[in-house]
Amino acid sequence: MRKKMLRTLMLALAACLSLPAFAQDIALPTDYLPTAFHKKQRQAFKEKMAPNSVAVIFANPVRNRANDVDFIYHQDPNFYYLTGYQEPHSMIILFSEPQTGADGKTYDEILFAQARDPREEMWTGRRLGPERAKTLLDIAEVMDHGAFKEAEIDFAAFEEVWFPQFHNDVRDTPNDADLFDLIKQFRSKAGIPEDFNPRKHAIHQQIRTTAPDFYQSLAEEIFGTTRWNPELKDDPIIQAFVNANSIESRKKIAASIPPSNLNPQGLSNTMKQLREIKSPEELKLLRKAVSISCVGQIEVMKAMRPEMSEMEIQGIHEFVFKKYGAEYEGYPSIVGAGYNGCILHYIENNRPSVDGDLVLMDLGAEYHGYTADVTRTIPANGKFSEEQKLIYNIVLEAQDAGIAASQPGNSMRAPHQAAKAVIDKRLAELGIIQPGERHNYFPHGTSHYVGLDVHDPGTGGPLQPGSVITVEPGIYIPENSPCDKKWWNIAVRIEDDILITETGNENLSALAPRTVEAIEQMMAQKSALDNFALPNIDNK
Repeated sequence: MRKKMLRTLMLALAACLSLPAFAQDIALPTDYLPTAFHKKQRQAFKEKMAPNSVAVIFANPVRNRANDVDFIYHQDPNFYYLTGYQEPHSMIILFSEPQTGADGKTYDEILFAQARDPREEMWTGRRLGPERAKTLLDIAEVMDHGAFKEAEIDFAAFEEVWFPQFHNDVRDTPNDADLFDLIKQFRSKAGIPEDFNPRKHAIHQQIRTTAPDFYQSLAEEIFGTTRWNPELKDDPIIQAFVNANSIESRKKIAASIPPSNLNPQGLSNTMKQLREIKSPEELKLLRKAVSISCVGQIEVMKAMRPEMSEMEIQGIHEFVFKKYGAEYEGYPSIVGAGYNGCILHYIENNRPSVDGDLVLMDLGAEYHGYTADVTRTIPANGKFSEEQKLIYNIVLEAQDAGIAASQPGNSMRAPHQAAKAVIDKRLAELGIIQPGERHNYFPHGTSHYVGLDVHDPGTGGPLQPGSVITVEPGIYIPENSPCDKKWWNIAVRIEDDILITETGNENLSALAPRTVEAIEQMMAQKSALDNFALPNIDNK
């Protein structure tokens, strides 16, 4: 009887979902990136493509958590940036010049979107379907993803075929138009071998196209690139070219390499250029993600108590994120007290009590795709000890120097160089290191781009107005370090998100206190959670 009722319910719902459009608009936030943004970025991408080229970009795979439970789906940032489409099992093809279809229509883009499936939608959520995707996303040509199998696209006719690096994390499902099949079909159509290695391919083509006068310098460059990479080092063509003792020998090797229109670098290089500079629409969302993250830091400062667990502290941050409508965390939250703070990407967050240690909190809200990256380090008991204060102020001084160096036209390395100089000098003054000594107390870089990814792609070139970078120096002194024991297990990182402007920079995360005095004052304030208590549920 229950099976019959369930089947009746499924059929009724399927009938509703099979309508060409949903019966009523779904209530959703209204501040997503506008369709015009994605269209503009597709056009900018096409203008950077090589003549007579084609680019293929895939949606992210659905990733399994355990058994029949998947992780919450998160779209590939490049795919989202160019389309605004949030569904899996899809792909978009962009052409440098308009193409003419069998029906005589011209187009320079095709989105292969998930088909409508009433039964699946009942379980996993509504789908746009090709028709609705075409209308809402303003993409010239949208087809059912199952149509790609029979699509007559001659990839061999293009001078260059751009595509992403493939990873072995895509599951095959019973659906013959899933991402696994789309990738498989594309590889077959484009002639991409199963053992295709992008780096190896790039080196082969570099050998093939380099003029003989530059063979020797190329061989030296390749040797430096491959000496620590066994997969490349053992390649017979690469080894033969590097070890050849004459120009004629290298000419023969170069001539033996067949030409190829496969270009696995074009897509990523172009996206680095586009995504490095944020548009006003992007900055609006990024500012909100950063502000949400700052409020999370502030509320935790007010609520912090020594008896709290790392996980409880994480929960307060993430509650604030959700309260403001941030869909996700931009990366796994890091809450490390004392010795755990010395682990740079510590994400277990399972210490039962933070006691009187410093608590390093590196968390970022992701709002409509854009993620903040903000770190504050605070004393669990509300007051810095003398040793904690000394180390903290070194990091703060280093960060001030790094932010001051974050100027348009400066090197991407400038903030790191400025911050490192301060840390090296001050640690030597405290006797923790010797002057000029190499050490591991500041083992990471100071800056990276931030945007749709917490480590956003960028060119790495001179800083440009419109780019957003982090400035995040740190000092980490784990137990058994070669210094006085009073410094052991002190870990401090201060991280802010810095917008490069025409005349300098703007600290987007300045809302969160970062000086010793401001942090202690904030921690002395009352918290909305002071009287929040849950019943004891431990079994007696």
